[in-house]
Amino acid sequence: MFRLTSDATVNSIVIQDGGLLVFGDDKDGSRNITLRTRYILIKDGGALHIGAEKCRYKSKATIALYGKSDEGESMPTFGKKFIGVEAGGTLEIHGAQKVSWTLLARTLHSSGLTFGSYAFEKDFSRGLNVRIIDQDTAKILESARFDTHEYHNESRRLQEFLRIQDAGRIVAIAVGDSAAKSLLQGTIQMIQDRLGSKLIQGLGYRQAWALVGVIDEGSTSCNESVRNYENHSSGGKALAQREFYTVDGQKFTVTAYSEWIEGVSLSGFRVEVVDGVKLHLLDDVSSWKPGDQIVVASTDYSMYQAEEFTLLPCPECNRFQVKVKETPQFLHMGEITDGVDMRAEVGILTRNVVIRGQMEDSCYAGNQCQFFDYDTFGGHVMIKKNFTSVHLSYVELKHMGQQQLGRYPVHFHLCGDVDYKGGYRHATFVDGLSIHHSFSRCITVHGTNGLLIKDTIGFDTLGHCFFLEDGVEQRNTLFHNLGLLTKPGTLLPTDRNNSMCTTMRDKVFGNYVPVPSTDCMAVSTFWIAHPNNNLISNAAAGSQDAGIWYLFHKEPTGESSGLQLLAKPELTPLGIFYNNRVHSSFKAGLFIDKGVKTTNASVADPREYLCLDNSARFRPHQDADPEKPRVAALIDRLISFKNNDNGAWVRGGDIVVQNSAFADNGIGLTFASDGSFPSDEGSSQEVSESLFVGESRNYGFQGGQNKYVGTGGIDQKPRTLPRNRTFPIRGFQIYDGPIHLTRCTFKKYVPTPDRYTSAIGFLVKNPWQITPRNNISLVKFGPHVSLNVFFGKPGPWFEDCELDGDKNSIFHDIDGSVTGYKDAYVGRIDNYLIRHPSCVNITRWNAVVCSGNYAQVYVQTWSTQNLTMTITRDEYPSYPMVLRGINQKATFPQYQPVIMLEKGYTIHWNGPAPRTAFLYLVNFNKNDWIRVGLCYPSNTSFQVTFGFLQRHNGSLSKMEEYEPVHSLEELQRKQSERKFYFDSSTGLLFLYLKAKSYRDGHSYCSSQGCERVKIQAATDSKDISNCMAKAYPRYYRKPSALKRMPSMLTRFCQGCGTRQVVFTSDPHKSYLPVQFQSPSKAETQRGDLSIISVNGTDFTIQDAGVLLLIVDACSVPFRLMEKKIFSPADISLMEEYLRTGIPPRSIVLLSTRGEIKHLNISDSLVPLGLAKPAHLYNKGSTIFLGFSGKFKPSWAKLFTSPAGQGLGLLEQFLPLQLDEYGCPRASIVRRRDLELLMQTAKAH
Repeated sequence: MFRLTSDATVNSIVIQDGGLLVFGDDKDGSRNITLRTRYILIKDGGALHIGAEKCRYKSKATIALYGKSDEGESMPTFGKKFIGVEAGGTLEIHGAQKVSWTLLARTLHSSGLTFGSYAFEKDFSRGLNVRIIDQDTAKILESARFDTHEYHNESRRLQEFLRIQDAGRIVAIAVGDSAAKSLLQGTIQMIQDRLGSKLIQGLGYRQAWALVGVIDEGSTSCNESVRNYENHSSGGKALAQREFYTVDGQKFTVTAYSEWIEGVSLSGFRVEVVDGVKLHLLDDVSSWKPGDQIVVASTDYSMYQAEEFTLLPCPECNRFQVKVKETPQFLHMGEITDGVDMRAEVGILTRNVVIRGQMEDSCYAGNQCQFFDYDTFGGHVMIKKNFTSVHLSYVELKHMGQQQLGRYPVHFHLCGDVDYKGGYRHATFVDGLSIHHSFSRCITVHGTNGLLIKDTIGFDTLGHCFFLEDGVEQRNTLFHNLGLLTKPGTLLPTDRNNSMCTTMRDKVFGNYVPVPSTDCMAVSTFWIAHPNNNLISNAAAGSQDAGIWYLFHKEPTGESSGLQLLAKPELTPLGIFYNNRVHSSFKAGLFIDKGVKTTNASVADPREYLCLDNSARFRPHQDADPEKPRVAALIDRLISFKNNDNGAWVRGGDIVVQNSAFADNGIGLTFASDGSFPSDEGSSQEVSESLFVGESRNYGFQGGQNKYVGTGGIDQKPRTLPRNRTFPIRGFQIYDGPIHLTRCTFKKYVPTPDRYTSAIGFLVKNPWQITPRNNISLVKFGPHVSLNVFFGKPGPWFEDCELDGDKNSIFHDIDGSVTGYKDAYVGRIDNYLIRHPSCVNITRWNAVVCSGNYAQVYVQTWSTQNLTMTITRDEYPSYPMVLRGINQKATFPQYQPVIMLEKGYTIHWNGPAPRTAFLYLVNFNKNDWIRVGLCYPSNTSFQVTFGFLQRHNGSLSKMEEYEPVHSLEELQRKQSERKFYFDSSTGLLFLYLKAKSYRDGHSYCSSQGCERVKIQAATDSKDISNCMAKAYPRYYRKPSALKRMPSMLTRFCQGCGTRQVVFTSDPHKSYLPVQFQSPSKAETQRGDLSIISVNGTDFTIQDAGVLLLIVDACSVPFRLMEKKIFSPADISLMEEYLRTGIPPRSIVLLSTRGEIKHLNISDSLVPLGLAKPAHLYNKGSTIFLGFSGKFKPSWAKLFTSPAGQGLGLLEQFLPLQLDEYGCPRASIVRRRDLELLMQTAKAH
């Protein structure tokens, strides 16, 4: 054994044959040891120990891996600059435990101040420049200039301006140019009396003077400075500055200055934080220490709003607070907003044990310097099969990874089973790692099963971060990990950005140029290449493309190629997916779809190996056997917000999304199956008990590479946008099917003049089928939803809105919760295939609501490229539907209109009629029928056959020949038989499509197979086959409704919408929803009520005064302890009650109504949560949330508005039953996430 107790630099280290390298430590953790080496190789009984799981390393230990890519020897398998573990090797590194990451508990504002910092500077702004600053919030209230040099009236105006200011206001004054000549004695006296100035009396010509003072607090509150004007200069700056605190406890300075520099007069002001910014956090972070580095994630669309900070000493902080040195540049939400947990993740990057790469100053040699201007040749840790023991916990890995395959910060390489199944008594794990500023992924799980990755941070890394590589990795568990700022890399096509994709062409065939959107650009924080893995309580907080991406390999890839999988990934049931959050990614928060190309580039397919591929379809079945029952994949508790395109894009067989929330995404959730038929016959997708928010109160913040800014639909305020101003924001997007949307709530979907924003919408520019079996029930639309549904209109993003899927968009409103019409179908307003005379148009939706029974007819033709099909219902011949077909250039063009059953239709072509056509009965129940007439030349002869097609193998059964009859009347009499009638005078071949067999569940086809009619036509004519002119009016029928149109519902659906009010990432906690409705003076005069709503119960005040509610902070559901209303005359009684009458462990909710001139309760609010007494005079409205107890919670807040104004609607979610409240523990809190973690361990 060798015990390292001091710094050392060596060339390399090999530990083998029982060798043991141990880093020395002592009980007070006073050591600081750095080992520099090119590599460490551990094998054949060798071991490296830094601390132990039950005796953690206390001191500071660093392993620095040095070396350049173009120098020194390269070891087999491992390369350069590594820690490698081979068979028989042991690697045990255990640093001091820290809370790895948490969430903000209060919003962190840009500049650290709620209303932002302030900076102003101007030359020759003659006179006295004045700023009035709110002493409670540091907000600039008034900005004015008074030319007291030239005009006496300006001096009088200044005197009056200062006279009317409230006591306690901060005033900053700076001279611009000159201010003395017309400055009246009365004004001077006012400045002396109200601001305590001692220098204003003697102010002279062009003297530079600055003052910061507080109204009516005398000379002790005044800081001022004066400089004389000599030789075009003031000989320095007259600078006045004072420090203050907001009611939230944030320290800030107000600065005023004035000076002359070489004949130029400058004056200015600054309001800014000082001595650090305090962060309020969700968890106890007492393990975080001054000097530690933290990162705060973006809560906007751009991941580049993530910010790093250094912790400062903060003796005044409680264990849920830290203070940071740097000033925030962006807004980071710390609130549950509109019921969705958008609180920013906060991770600590610092550990006392560090493995880092020693880097050069810039990129060099062949390290992809055309894409990176910095050195990317970092260190790496690689573990190989048959190691003896590997456990890493609370280790910092910085500058790790290389832009070379197989060189990652932590890499389990072809290790097989690393838990009990692999013979490891102590299952392998990595826990509490901090991987940051690294150059190739975070943790790579390659050909390895049963690994636990827990509480690990991956920040500012290149390429997929948490990476499952070959499509064979199973039973791995990722628990409570955080990945953010996942940037593109070069290794695989899916890692690359646009420029990398088109530039790197050495592995494509010939002159092929990759298409970035379809070949590359899939960078993901969690890249899950096999569904049989577990994701619990993770956060993907910003990636170039996707937060979490599940993909499905057709066969093993990479070094696992050739392995015979017992079960195909796309057939394998999904592992546990619970309580994950995804935000700030461009393509999607969650993406379940696609695979990678598993063949090398060739003439037939010139794309690069492992580029993105669209061939895979997730269809989970029991034991991955398609002959066994389907197993629904469960996405439980997903929170997805601020993703530019999709909150979640989910394609597959049976998939259920539940208990989830989607907010501020371009499109909240899209389900997809397949274009013609679902790959997994009988499957469906469902979303339930979920919340969709279109435009939340998280307005975002410009900058940080946010691309899109515009106006919100609800309040017309500026906000960041997912796409440009015309992008049609949608909550739930209907595509393919069948889907079921039930028990969901939609909030805040309001269009603007630039864009259509709808709760429910459809895939734009859709050429594919949409089934009428898509259904919606028990949904609820909030008051700020203007478009429940929108079917699209020609214009930006929709283009001409004329593709086949656009025209056939439809869904079934089962209970009328969307339209008000129970058991109705909703389609596009110009679709006459589904109409009858009693249908109801909803013009603003571009929709029509109809009763009826509907199905699809799937028409497939043979070898007729670019053929357009026109289908007309006999009742509406003036309104045909023209279908371009799916993939017109294919050998088999296909068309799939939705049709009303028990009606007649004719089909026409824009070219010669197809010689072979197939008609499939899709979504027909037994005995459902339509009559169809297909246009052909009059001299055509036919062979028409019926059969059941088995789609999985292409076989046909129960074949029957159609026989001709001599009239349409005879055909009608024999419609249940296999007959056809050809009317040569019109050119129409008539036959009935009538289903013979039952259809099960969500199956598109019958239980016997797909009922199919094949028409083979023989003719030598090449004329265009359009029989419309001859067909009508001959076959016209008067429009009629076969199913009575229901009456419109008159009662609001009581049980509709999700039963959950709040969706958080800590679902084991209970949150109390509180809303305040605070009207303005005008609204009050109009009769609007002042309301405090607690958990849906409204408490109102009608007359001027104060409404006060006391709520037990330790009871779930909420318990109101007291309600009091104080009139303006009783304010003194309220003050006494606030000081002495509120029981401990109580939530205090206060709201005023009407203007109360002197609300003398400021001192009483300090023990309830404010940092100092607030200014409560001449307010329009005041709202306060506080807590009676020893703890000051982050949610304690004060809101005020100027006289005459209200505060509108304010919403807060207050945590209940917290330990820090001092609540008695009635029972053990159930932690579903920890239960699932234990379940995965047992399953291994």
